[in-house]
Amino acid sequence: MYPFLRMAWQLAVTRGQPPLPLTGTHVSRHRCWPWDLDLWMELNNGRTLTLFDLGRIPLAQRTGLVGVLRQEGWGLTMAGASIRYRRRVRAFEVVEMRSRAVGWDERFLYLEQSMWRGGACCNHILYRSAVTGRDGIVPTERVLAAMGAPGESPDLPGWVRAWIDAEAQRPWPPEG
Repeated sequence: MYPFLRMAWQLAVTRGQPPLPLTGTHVSRHRCWPWDLDLWMELNNGRTLTLFDLGRIPLAQRTGLVGVLRQEGWGLTMAGASIRYRRRVRAFEVVEMRSRAVGWDERFLYLEQSMWRGGACCNHILYRSAVTGRDGIVPTERVLAAMGAPGESPDLPGWVRAWIDAEAQRPWPPEG
């Protein structure tokens, strides 16, 4: 089940925090509860993706994106992801989540999130996110203008550009 109460808590906590620039980093802390575990008694890989929502949505709130989405009647969707799992997260452990936008292109915002415990990175994800409207994907330029944010993206790191290039070569729809 989706962690609605945890999301409500994160949004309530975030409401009192100062606004962030579009490329600012939102830091939050999260506990791994027994219902987040898999059969091996560690944070389930699918649940990890759900928990990343608990950092990404408050990030969008602090940057002003959530307000613009509501005002314009737009939505936010994840259009791709690449994740690395490196360290186990076990029951009752607390992780620090870091969430930020690394840049954008004409269609997508590229978001980076990671979970840390004891100074070590447990997992790391790169998302390609799109703002959607009645006619499909809303051009990033239009979204940034509505946010009053600078239109030029920071230079995307080489590993992000390489992932974008790899995704462009991936067949869609996949072959049977």
